[in-house]
Amino acid sequence: MEKFEPVIVAFCCNYCAYTAADMAGSKRLCYPPNIKIIRVPCSGKVDAIHIIKALEKGADGVLVAGCLEGDCHFKNGNIEASKKVTYIKNLLDEIGIGGERVEMVLMSAGMGERFAQTAIDITKKIRVLGPNPAKSFTPDKASNDL
Repeated sequence: MEKFEPVIVAFCCNYCAYTAADMAGSKRLCYPPNIKIIRVPCSGKVDAIHIIKALEKGADGVLVAGCLEGDCHFKNGNIEASKKVTYIKNLLDEIGIGGERVEMVLMSAGMGERFAQTAIDITKKIRVLGPNPAKSFTPDKASNDL
């Protein structure tokens, strides 16, 4: 049986998390290639629909990475992002996909090691959870079930 390799979308704020990911690469830190990074101006700009769409389009997990508390370049974007992630986690639990597929992490630009470790940890976690159950749902299957 083939080993499940999850796809994880990481929305990374431009100023801290994306720079931390870049630093991890510059330091040649090893982390799984499962993470697909999307650079955003601020983690607060990641809306609930972006997380839902990532899962709908086939991601097995989503990571929202922002600046440390008090260091957001947009004042409180990371706090707003954290509220949105909590909301989405609860929603995903309610609909049966599982809120544990979505994580929020805060880091500074100099935390390349933290980014690499976070990538390792979330990849392990999603491997245990298995494929996103929403992947098996397609409109064609739904119309046949009605």
